[in-house]
Amino acid sequence: MRIAALIVAAGSSRRMGFDKLEADLAGRSVLAWSIAALSACDEIGTIRVVTSRDKFAMVDRLGAEHAGEKFVECVEGGAERHLSVAKGLAAIEKEAGWIAVHDGARPLVSPDSIAVCARAASETGAAALAHRVADTLKRGNERLEAAESVSRENLWGMETPQIFSASLLREAYAAILASGQLVTDEVSAVQAAGHPVRLVENREVNTKITVPGDIVVARAILMARRGNA
Repeated sequence: MRIAALIVAAGSSRRMGFDKLEADLAGRSVLAWSIAALSACDEIGTIRVVTSRDKFAMVDRLGAEHAGEKFVECVEGGAERHLSVAKGLAAIEKEAGWIAVHDGARPLVSPDSIAVCARAASETGAAALAHRVADTLKRGNERLEAAESVSRENLWGMETPQIFSASLLREAYAAILASGQLVTDEVSAVQAAGHPVRLVENREVNTKITVPGDIVVARAILMARRGNA
């Protein structure tokens, strides 16, 4: 099983206030850790990074440094995440049998977790890393007050990578683009096409870097992993 991987790294980092993908985590940038993790997984055959054109030179350098021959090219992203993924899909060779999509802002993903997700996808055609929701959930009102409780039963937080049969993902995205529907991940696109997606419980931390505090936590986790290696 050889997978063509897309790393989505075209966001504006509005909530962070600076480019989170270039933030330092234990000697590497956020994006460098994401590239390196995918490259270290045997199931990943090629890697493309979907990003803004002004980051091409930086990403080319990271790809050469951390992925070597697995890094293929940069692809210019779109205005929304699903449009960036669509552009990435168009750049992947038609012969590819499997496609993984990973958020560049998830630097903590491990090669072992990626491999487990890949095996689940090979059995079902579609799989995604995820975690069981542990927090107490509340729905708020327009005054930012807790209005009601939301049951955690059978609730999962979605992660990446999300791995699919290439034909399935291409068909799902063709339908999404034709309908003008907005989706925030590939699981949503494939679900809209009527195909089930296997949830693969990730027992490792795989946080998405969103606010400055996430960088502090991710840096500590990566330094601890390095110390235990």
